[in-house]
Amino acid sequence: MKATYMYGAGDVRVDSAPDPIIEQPTDAIVRVVRACICGSDLHPYHSRSASDPAVRMGHELIGVVEETGSAVTSVARGDFVIAPFAFQDNTCVFCREGFQTSCLHGGFYATPQVPGLQAQFARIPLADGSLVTVPGVDPATADESLLASLLTLSDVYLTGYHAAHMGEVAPGKTVTVIGDGAVGLSAVLAAKSLGAERIILMGRHKDRTELGVEWGATDVVAERGSEGIDRVLDLTDGEGSHIVLEAVGLMPAYEQAYGIVRPGGIISRVGVPQYEQAPIGFGSLFGKNARLAGGPAPVRAYLEGAIPQVLDGAIDPGRVFDSTIALDDIASGYAAMDRREALKVMVTP
Repeated sequence: MKATYMYGAGDVRVDSAPDPIIEQPTDAIVRVVRACICGSDLHPYHSRSASDPAVRMGHELIGVVEETGSAVTSVARGDFVIAPFAFQDNTCVFCREGFQTSCLHGGFYATPQVPGLQAQFARIPLADGSLVTVPGVDPATADESLLASLLTLSDVYLTGYHAAHMGEVAPGKTVTVIGDGAVGLSAVLAAKSLGAERIILMGRHKDRTELGVEWGATDVVAERGSEGIDRVLDLTDGEGSHIVLEAVGLMPAYEQAYGIVRPGGIISRVGVPQYEQAPIGFGSLFGKNARLAGGPAPVRAYLEGAIPQVLDGAIDPGRVFDSTIALDDIASGYAAMDRREALKVMVTP
């Protein structure tokens, strides 16, 4: 089969790979219907050393089950499924508490042990806990926009939803979303679905912020840094935002977040932090009695509630995909996202 490998910073190639096989009785083999490139895939795209072994990339897919291990009971050959970006048993103590990305027996894709999902076929460990069936949809005849929205439930939309959930978004609240990438826009859509009264989107790419406005953003702030903080404070009569959803992962975004959060408010981060230390003292969190929340989204916790919303047309998160390419051309997709010429790229096998 064909699969995506990263050989070093900026060096993405499609090469031949062994067809996946059942390694554990809890495994399933899935034929990929759609995969995609994530913003987090760009972190190694910028920094991976060419001296490191090549790694199979990708952690998002929708597909059809081809084979199951002897212990798998919840899915069967022919089922159309969504695979969350992490695998989990969905039965351990942390899974039961709704934090499947901390599963005691789970893990992440794109490692030497569990290859990535930007490929024609994939092995899914712990299939009973890691795959969720989409009822009543034949991917061979389904509308492309429906497939796109279902694909966002493997990561990007439900990561935005996780930000809003952990931020305790509710009716009457003012929410500020930092970042106009796919996760930030998804956070806008999620905040709207949870009843936020006012949603301020901090972003400067007009084509993206226009989608954010369609999805519920009431204000757009293009300024950054201290100017951006001042603008949000002006919009909130100097009070700040009840909830800040930080979808970037860089220190300037975190600094904006604690600059605009209201006393007693919550900063919920889902942008993967590209730093190890962040201010929490009197001038940032402590002095405001502000709380810090967020982390890797336990997509599996939200999937079964989100699938009907997509099937019923209540939400259309697939609009974050503004480019679709063939697997053979995936290197151009990475380059386009890196140059910000594409918001999010969907991949056909």
